[in-house]
Amino acid sequence: MDNKFPGKDISIEDLKTKFPLAAKKNKNHKSKFKIAGVEFGGNTIPVFAGPNMVESKKLILDVAKNVKSSGAHFLRGGAFKPLTFPYRNKKYNETREDGIKWLAEAKDKYNIPVITEIMEEKYLDLVCDVADILQIGSRNMQNYPLITACAKTKKPIMIKRHYGSSLRDWLGAAEYVLIEGNKKVILCERGVSVPHTHRSTSRFLLDLQVVPAAQEVTHLPIIVDPSHATFWRQWVRPMALASIASGADGVMLEVHPDPHNSAVDPLQPIDFKEFRNLMKEMNIISNQISKRRIL
Repeated sequence: MDNKFPGKDISIEDLKTKFPLAAKKNKNHKSKFKIAGVEFGGNTIPVFAGPNMVESKKLILDVAKNVKSSGAHFLRGGAFKPLTFPYRNKKYNETREDGIKWLAEAKDKYNIPVITEIMEEKYLDLVCDVADILQIGSRNMQNYPLITACAKTKKPIMIKRHYGSSLRDWLGAAEYVLIEGNKKVILCERGVSVPHTHRSTSRFLLDLQVVPAAQEVTHLPIIVDPSHATFWRQWVRPMALASIASGADGVMLEVHPDPHNSAVDPLQPIDFKEFRNLMKEMNIISNQISKRRIL
């Protein structure tokens, strides 16, 4: 099991010795499981929708009501929210324990399961009481002690790919969950760092090629987040549709009632009307391409 063949791309040896649990056993091997009654890896393409940050109780209740009515399968929102830099603007205020409580209220009131990010092991019990899926953010993709602690809860886990990591690294992170006997693992593509992103405000480029590439070697479901990847509202719709066309097993979208006044990343959220229309369009694409459904 020593690192005889280091590299950034996946080798046959990797599939056998580095992440044998994440690797496909044969070309038809595909994980199928349900989370809160929602099927992954089957005929349904789940959609995660909500604000980048749980800004207030009123906001998250409003979002939960609207995204659920439009067909979203999961409510997303960060109560514990990492930023690239330590400075905060006047709008930004991590809601932390209050945010988790508000997510719980939205979940119960509108009967919608929740995915939220876990950043520190000390908050694991608090977050697990509410979250149906624990999100490992891109910056923690290789925080193996945190990933292992999350895996041991047996809660489903979604691992966001770090913007500088290879598919090989990403599957290595998933193996840390699987080796603990936790089989409900979801991978999320959220953009990679490249020399050019076609717009000065866009930090990443959506790597849709990783969807079929990953599906060649792993049985785990692949989710795509075009909101964080494009960092530009006008590009979210076309890249969400392209994600479905590429064969993605789910989509994560940032949705806010007033995108321009979002406390975090106001350039990328879509509003309720845009989300409702996009859900219908994604459903058309999914039916045409793969005979799968969103709505």
